[in-house]
Formats: sequence, structure tokens, C-alpha cells
Amino acid sequence: MTDGRSWEGHWKVRLYERVRERGYDSLTAFAEARPTASLVALAKELGPDDIAGVQVFSGLVAEAERSRRVTRLIRGQLVRELAEALRNGWPIVLDDANRLKVAVALARWGTFTPEPHKERVRRIGDALLASPPPPGWRPLGPDDELLLTLLPDETV
Repeated sequence: MTDGRSWEGHWKVRLYERVRERGYDSLTAFAEARPTASLVALAKELGPDDIAGVQVFSGLVAEAERSRRVTRLIRGQLVRELAEALRNGWPIVLDDANRLKVAVALARWGTFTPEPHKERVRRIGDALLASPPPPGWRPLGPDDELLLTLLPDETV
């Protein structure tokens, strides 16, 4: 958590200065170098006291919209949520405790999905629960084969 200083001053300028200081030309490149890190972990790395996870996500969405790669961003966010909630990969058995972990990850994923894509994300979450991936499945990035099947890139 931050102490509220994350919203002081020109936070977007600060965010991108920190990204460049770490040798990246975009926030997307910085985040994709850490595909399983949570938004909070990315924010802490960029500024433990003055960058918030929601600011990181806001920047990622803006970059994804400009580059027409929103679907890739959405897949990447699912990777982050699953990595945080299911540290050992997809559970072997979806008992009540594991179903709750999966549901929380999917709900958080939906929360961090731009509005026009929320219904598609909800359907994909339902599909994952109805036909679970193999036990132990842990996508390590947005180009995971199963994720590409569930949520292919847009064709323009």
C-alpha cells in the first residue's frame, strides 16, 4: 500500500520517468519483463511510496489502446491474477477452497478489464470453470497457448 503520495504531483510523469530509469521505453515493456508480477509488485518496484498499482494499470491500458493490443493486455492481466492466487498452478481438484481461489482470481481479472471487454472476460471465466485446464497449468505470459485459444488477438 502507498501512503497517499502516489496521487501527488504529476504521477504520470513520475511513472514514466521511473520506467525509463530502469531502461525501458514503455510501461508495457517493463511489465512484460515481469509477466507474473502483480500490479502492486510492479508499482512497488517503480516507487514503493509513490506509485500505486492502479496507476500502473491505467498506464498499461493507455499504451495497449494506442498500440491496439488490449486483448494481449487482458491476457497478461489474467496471468498476473492467476500467478498471485494459484501459486502452484491450476488446482487438481476444484473443492470449495480451490474454487474460491479461482473465483477470486477471475473476479479480480474482471475488475482489471476495460469495460468493452468485460462480458467476453466473464464468458471465458465461466468456460475455465466449466472445462478446467490441466492441473498445474500456470500461464507464464500473455502468449500462453491456452490463453491464445481462449482470447485470440484482434484482427484489424
